[in-house]
Amino acid sequence: MEQTATTSPAGTAVAVLADDLIWSSRLVAAVANAGARPVPVKRAADVAARFAVIDLGGRAYDGIAAIRAAASAGATVLAVSQHDDVELRKAALAAGAARVLSYNKMFSDGPAVIARLIEGTL
Repeated sequence: MEQTATTSPAGTAVAVLADDLIWSSRLVAAVANAGARPVPVKRAADVAARFAVIDLGGRAYDGIAAIRAAASAGATVLAVSQHDDVELRKAALAAGAARVLSYNKMFSDGPAVIARLIEGTL
């Protein structure tokens, strides 16, 4: 599926890569609240959707490598990170993330940002 300005979040699959149960459930909820269909995954190799939300705080995978792999496969990636880890946020953008949100920003604005990402208006 090619991203266009007319793409709607309704039912769009969004892979959610997070290995922490609490963060995963919160990210899945943000995707669902955007009107999209969350697809929780535990390994970077399983990110096979056109859109992805990747938690950079994962311990069981390399978040930057996951972004790089997903972006090179054509996925549009929204990364989530600690607000004070500027170097990690820069690395995520350099690896191909469309945007990096702090955890706090993700939970306050995440559904709207995810919807705009899918719609192609971000």
